[in-house]
Parts: sequence; C-alpha cells; structure tokens
Amino acid sequence: IDVDALDEEQLSKEELFIFSNGVANGPTLESVKSSAIDVRNALTRGDTATALSIALDNPPYGLDNDEAKTQNTRSVLDVLSSVKASDIPGHVKSLSSDQQLVLMKYIYKGMAAPETGQSAVLLNWHEKLTEVAGVGCIVRV
Repeated sequence: IDVDALDEEQLSKEELFIFSNGVANGPTLESVKSSAIDVRNALTRGDTATALSIALDNPPYGLDNDEAKTQNTRSVLDVLSSVKASDIPGHVKSLSSDQQLVLMKYIYKGMAAPETGQSAVLLNWHEKLTEVAGVGCIVRV
C-alpha cells in the first residue's frame, strides 16, 4: 500500500522543479559541455585545482537534465582521478563549503557506479573531504 498516495499535500517530482518564472534555471547540456572542455584544458595544463573548481561550480539539476548530469559527473570523476593522493587535502581545503558539499554528492554518485573502477580513488577523496569538512558534509548530502 502506498500511503503517500493518500496524502493530499504530497508534491510530485514535476512540482518540486517549478520555478517562479516557469523556466528551469539550471545549466543546459551546452553549458556543461563547454565547462567540460574548460576542465579538460585545465587538466592538460596540469592545473587540477582549477579543473576541480570549474567542474563543481555550476552542477546541473532538474528532471530533464540527465545527459548534462552524466556529462558533468564524468568531468568531476576525471578530475578526481587525475589528482595525486598527496595533493587531495590541499584541493579540498581550497574549495568553498558549497563546493565541498557538491563534491561529496559526486563522490557518492561515483560510488553508486562501481563499473567505473574508481572506488579506491573515491574512498580516498571521501576520507580527506570528511577530515576537512566534517561529518556535516555527509549529513547534508
């Protein structure tokens, strides 16, 4: 029995993403692709801190953004796997608290897909992020 179906005040997924102007304000696939190019360029230059910041700055959200979400997740995971383990704490400390929260969400998203083969890298990032941001970062995800 679905007891939530009996609740008259329950919001549907579509109602949760209604904006005041009626238009979703999240990043589009084109903007995510553009930032993915910027991330790739920063990684090519060896500037992993900038690449991480770009990847975390404007994450896509909403119902109809699955391809953009997948693309941005791929960019974030590429950056995380490019950083040396000894550099992780410095990178985490340089992030704002909002970026740290977004990073934790992407770490969990990556852990939910073990076929990527990056579990060890993600666990290392999780450990360092929790040391810096505290367990509140986990709770807010």
